[in-house]
Amino acid sequence: MMHVVATAGHVDHGKSTLVRALTGMEPDRLDEERRRGLTIELGFAWTTLPGGDRLAFVDVPGHERLVTTMLAGVGPVPAVMFVVAADQGWQRQSEEHLAVLDALGVQHGLLVVTRRDLADAGMAGQVREEALAHIAATSLGRIEAVTVSGATGEGLDDLRAALERLTASLPSPDADADVRLWIDRVFTIRGRGTVVTGTLGAGTISVGDRLAVGGGIVRVRGLQSLKEDRDRVGAVARVAVNLHGNAGEASRGDALLTPGRWLASDVVDVRLRGEPAVGLPRELTLHAGSAAVPVHVRPLGDDTARLALRRALPLRVGDVALLRDPGAHRVPAGVTVLDVRPEPFRRRGAAAARARELAWLSGRPDGAGELRRRKLIRRTDLVAMGVPAPSEPVAGDWLADPGHWEDLRARLVTAVEEHAAANPSDPGLPADAARRALGLPDRALVEALARDLCQRDGRIYGGTTAPELPPAVRKAVDAVRRDLAEHPFRAPDANRLAELGLTPKMVAVAAATGALIKVGDGIVLLPGDDARAAAVLAGLGGPFTLSEARRALGTTRRVAVPLLEHLDERGYTTRLDDLRRRCTEETT
Repeated sequence: MMHVVATAGHVDHGKSTLVRALTGMEPDRLDEERRRGLTIELGFAWTTLPGGDRLAFVDVPGHERLVTTMLAGVGPVPAVMFVVAADQGWQRQSEEHLAVLDALGVQHGLLVVTRRDLADAGMAGQVREEALAHIAATSLGRIEAVTVSGATGEGLDDLRAALERLTASLPSPDADADVRLWIDRVFTIRGRGTVVTGTLGAGTISVGDRLAVGGGIVRVRGLQSLKEDRDRVGAVARVAVNLHGNAGEASRGDALLTPGRWLASDVVDVRLRGEPAVGLPRELTLHAGSAAVPVHVRPLGDDTARLALRRALPLRVGDVALLRDPGAHRVPAGVTVLDVRPEPFRRRGAAAARARELAWLSGRPDGAGELRRRKLIRRTDLVAMGVPAPSEPVAGDWLADPGHWEDLRARLVTAVEEHAAANPSDPGLPADAARRALGLPDRALVEALARDLCQRDGRIYGGTTAPELPPAVRKAVDAVRRDLAEHPFRAPDANRLAELGLTPKMVAVAAATGALIKVGDGIVLLPGDDARAAAVLAGLGGPFTLSEARRALGTTRRVAVPLLEHLDERGYTTRLDDLRRRCTEETT
């Protein structure tokens, strides 16, 4: 099993030296880093703990000018090894790094007091107690501390044992979760293409997987974890992913994602931890995962705000991030994402109403509560927001709040009754008209709401059966019956329908009651004669053309063309190519 821990602490307090002593590997990979003895970029190294688990380190720079790089390494990692030098004690970047960890809500860590060889026991003990006091006041709380010397090796065995205890306390990752691999490094290998690296905090990646990045889809050509080729890597792990496809534009701060399972959000509502919302600068930088994005801050409540992101990020409800003021070198607030698809403010007082609503949100995904607020939402969108679906869809992929669904049902009945009263000769309310009246986004919702009502040919009736035909229409239908008695497939032409007073509106009424079958514009047959036509065509014994069907049915091309299309739609026949059809097994 693998675990991943990030380093943190002031510049030149021995973080890289300590990682080098623990792993035997050089975390500083740039020539300039080795020449200056200063970590500039993220470093990676790993070792095997006494119990056999693998432990990877993300070694971050400590210089104040490189906090953005530090955040890219720490953001996706579940635990931290906080380093303070015994001969220098608590420093400015110690404070800022701790503020970063607190804002991110990191709860698992270990304090390491380094350079024990450069300070006496009293000074080292004082530094240890001071650092623990600072740390105890943050999300890390009370953590274990170890005093070591990376130069002499003193205390390294104790540190390895403490790291094993730390990793054993970490929560188990969800290997079945949707993948979101925040990219912290991108490079190109000749002959292989683009490679990205990151810390896989949840989910599983396999060779051959298709993942989304930067608005496109790429394929996983190869995988490595700790320099070992792998066919499959599950969380938590340091992973290098060789991508095939248009990945050349990928950069640090982008993310590899399970396709279709994430929403890109450029406006989010958040809860703040730290300074009051009204005191925050209006322009800050949001750090989420390895991303750093400028945002505009609009305070809502005392501890809630709306963030407008300059670049959309794949965020979910419950995600933890932080706001940083890069000019002032400070972290004014940590944030918990409450809503990744908030409604825009369209009327006076909407912001205040939203603040009252957000006051009750915890940041823990609540499917039933989210459904109450949104009333209707697609299940895929809700899950992409990071919220589990609380119920089964009411129609297609649509979820509905039960109370809202019952209200819609009552409103539909009212709309149907009002339409029937206003249109006695044509009482059926068209389904599309019902959708518009109820303000629904999908006709499938109307059909689901009308299941207890009579639906016929795209219209909804208030009774359990469609209304009786008006006398004039009944008389005209009787005439059509007489016309079709001898030749059932020679439908009356437009002149005959006009003579009988069967206008398109009257034909629709007759079709709605089941008195006639409308197989096309101006083409009507008697009920059941479509099935009768299918039986005649089945008697041909094989595939048939339009001309063969026309002759078998004893009708004209005017009737045969829409009739065959009607039979296709009803499943009696199916097209083989541009010229031929055959009857389905159900027909034969």
